[in-house]
Amino acid sequence: MAPTRAGALFAAVTLALFALVAAVVLTAPYEDPFNVIARLAALWGFLALGIATLLTPFLREILEVFGRSFLSLHHTFAAVGLLLPTLHPVTLAIGAMNPAVFIPVFSPWERFWALAGRPALYLLYIAFAGVLLRRSIPNYWRWVHGLMYVVLLFAIVHGNLIGTDFEDPIIWVLFNALFALSVAAFVLKRWRMMQKKANP
Repeated sequence: MAPTRAGALFAAVTLALFALVAAVVLTAPYEDPFNVIARLAALWGFLALGIATLLTPFLREILEVFGRSFLSLHHTFAAVGLLLPTLHPVTLAIGAMNPAVFIPVFSPWERFWALAGRPALYLLYIAFAGVLLRRSIPNYWRWVHGLMYVVLLFAIVHGNLIGTDFEDPIIWVLFNALFALSVAAFVLKRWRMMQKKANP
């Protein structure tokens, strides 16, 4: 089944957003290639994860619009959202020759939030593991996978506090709006689940 016009428009907008982010990063005055790669990986990774969460309330609509199952589309964005945020600290560690970027900092409180991307990476993998273990923990895997929203919270705070590219108004508006929409998608999904239980 071929995607509808709405599906093609969504794909075009998505590609445009990735291209826009790349343009902002690549035109910033930074010569260190490790810095550029790390920043692009972080932003693209957040963008992919944000889109993956936005899709979650629309299982039936996705099949109608894209001609593909929700899981195939969701997992595509999730895979990108797993790989690129991993590449972000790996690139920084290689560039600085310092593995400390993988170590979470819990004190003081302000520094924890500034470096919240560090624990977010571990929570990302725990959330991913929840999907792999859904048959082993059928009553809990959704709660574990729901940590993805905590990951997005940690990442957006981290970006706003110390993210170089968040000084650009385009990036600031785009990513904060994406986070707000992700929260809205979470609320909508829970509301639909409640409605379904109330009206089986």
